Amino acid sequence: MARCTIARHMSCMGLAGVRRGRKCITTIPDESAEKPLDLVNRQFTADRPNQLWVADFTYVSTWSGFVYVAFVIDVFSRFIVGWRVLKTIQADLVLDALEQAL
Repeated sequence: MARCTIARHMSCMGLAGVRRGRKCITTIPDESAEKPLDLVNRQFTADRPNQLWVADFTYVSTWSGFVYVAFVIDVFSRFIVGWRVLKTIQADLVLDALEQAL
């Protein structure tokens, strides 16, 4: 039988396979905290380079544990113009990526 067929049958019966490893919780959201404004109204387009940059940070699993990565991306070219990687999450992570982009 195909793996997807077995998964579907197990799902119908309420069964789940064993998951190896531990579940890592990296973020505990604060629902009462203020949310940042959407200054571009979800319009991620640009007519020329350096007109609009977007930034994000995330975590990546490595053999030695998690690392946190911040990116600054030019929307027009879709190139990464600044980035930074740290083992611990700090405000400097995003600020260093922005400084590199500038």
